[in-house]
Amino acid sequence: MQTFISLLRGINVSGQKTIRMAELKALYESMGFTQVATYLQSGNVVFDCVIPDASTIAGSIEKAIEQRFGFTVSVLIRNRDDFQRIIVGNPFLTRRNEDPERLHVTFLSDLPPAVAVNDLETPIDTTDEYLLSDKEIYLFCPSGYGRTKFSNSFFERKLKVVATTRNWKTVNALYGMVT
Repeated sequence: MQTFISLLRGINVSGQKTIRMAELKALYESMGFTQVATYLQSGNVVFDCVIPDASTIAGSIEKAIEQRFGFTVSVLIRNRDDFQRIIVGNPFLTRRNEDPERLHVTFLSDLPPAVAVNDLETPIDTTDEYLLSDKEIYLFCPSGYGRTKFSNSFFERKLKVVATTRNWKTVNALYGMVT
């Protein structure tokens, strides 16, 4: 049995793709997952599962959501070790000690193709910064995430992978749920 964290892309945003967390928890439990707990209303679910493969789990959850709620949602899966690596490796904290309120992590569904990474250009008119590391992008947004050009859509277009972002407080809270 392993503990996983699933991050759903784009639910409960502006009244779109609405899923109540109690219904989401019940769906996960009906799939045989145990120790299911949700965090906030944005599709963060911690659960235990005997299936070791994250992509298999993500595909199963996506299919179940489509069958139950009638719309497609991308699901990204990480485990406890992934979250520990993400927290310990945040360069905006370890190297520069930036304000945690201005930090975010964009989770990617897959490793982006090298050619897409090499072609990734930073918009000229931004003070925001990012650092790609494995299947995550660390973000520093001095004016807040709501104003950044480094949105999920930006990275999805440029890197050709699914992306979903969580603020640093949420990343730490989710890690706290699995430790």
